[in-house]
Amino acid sequence: MTMLLHSLKYELLTALRERSIIIWLVIFPIGLGIFMNAAFGSLYEKTTNMSALPVAIVEEQKDPVFRSVVESLEDSDEPFLKAEYTDRETAEKLLSDGDVKGIIMIGDPIVLEVKESGIEQTILRSFTDQYTVNSSIIREIMKKDPEMAMEAGKRMADELNACHEVSLTNGNTDSFTQYFYNLIAMVAMYGSILGLQISVNNQANLSDIGARKGCSPVRKSITLTAGLISAWIIESGCMAISVTFLRFVLGVELGGSLGLVYLTALLGGIAGVSIGFMIGSFDRFKYEVKFGIAMAVSMTLCFLSGLMMGTIKPIIEKKAPVINRLNPAALISDCLYALNVDSDLHRFSVKIASLAVMTLVFSVIGLIMMRRKKYASI
Repeated sequence: MTMLLHSLKYELLTALRERSIIIWLVIFPIGLGIFMNAAFGSLYEKTTNMSALPVAIVEEQKDPVFRSVVESLEDSDEPFLKAEYTDRETAEKLLSDGDVKGIIMIGDPIVLEVKESGIEQTILRSFTDQYTVNSSIIREIMKKDPEMAMEAGKRMADELNACHEVSLTNGNTDSFTQYFYNLIAMVAMYGSILGLQISVNNQANLSDIGARKGCSPVRKSITLTAGLISAWIIESGCMAISVTFLRFVLGVELGGSLGLVYLTALLGGIAGVSIGFMIGSFDRFKYEVKFGIAMAVSMTLCFLSGLMMGTIKPIIEKKAPVINRLNPAALISDCLYALNVDSDLHRFSVKIASLAVMTLVFSVIGLIMMRRKKYASI
């Protein structure tokens, strides 16, 4: 145990001297996170969340009941309409410029004019149709009791405004958050740099450090174990920094179970280290070649997980779902997504278990390959 702790100390010092670790595992992800937050910060609210529909109203004839209904829809806690009363010519210009979604011409009958077909135009059509159906009843009431007619108009406005956006989950449904999930997955996959260094630094034909270790009386199993533990510790620290920065500095909502988010990130980082360790254990390529392979593998996995193109993972899920099941980066982002939106931990448990098994497999393969390496002379 004493020798293991001694080796662990120097493995940590050796790894921390590498500037590439600070650049790739800390500085680059933080910088990328800042740019992503600037790009996606409020885009979801601007493009996805429901808001009052802008509409132009042309009063070809006076209709106090309709005006009362519109005012009620505008003044509610969640406004349904944003009306602008104007003349026909101005209304058509507003519609042509895209400033309003439709023109409501108050006459007998009420007419809706739209420029294109879409959800918002369908909602406006439903509104005018419902008003047309109910307006005849209100007019009959108006003949008998004008005050009661106004009250009936307000009730109709309440009915029209009764539909609210309801989320199917208590989590963050912002579709752009997936890019931050994949950013965390990217930091985890970049842990392959650490794993690669451990394997190279234990190969006498690839590094001076490896040559010295080959002459050392310390058992190879101890040096490999110390190296892996040091890589796991450093990578775990980098993962914790990334999650903390995203959650508490940039304010990205990563889900309610923050402890499980950290757990996912830490296991993902260990998976990344094991991938690099396995890559470094194969063949006798130089460090630079293996580094290029590790980075290419990491970026490919991140691309397939949706870091560069958010729609790629659903396409893969439809065409070749096995790729998503075997992609560590996709498993990490899926775990984070499940923690955010699912009410139970079933899907998370399946994904995290798969990630743990893959991590174990990569580590075992790397250890077997490293222990088989023998050198006739150094």
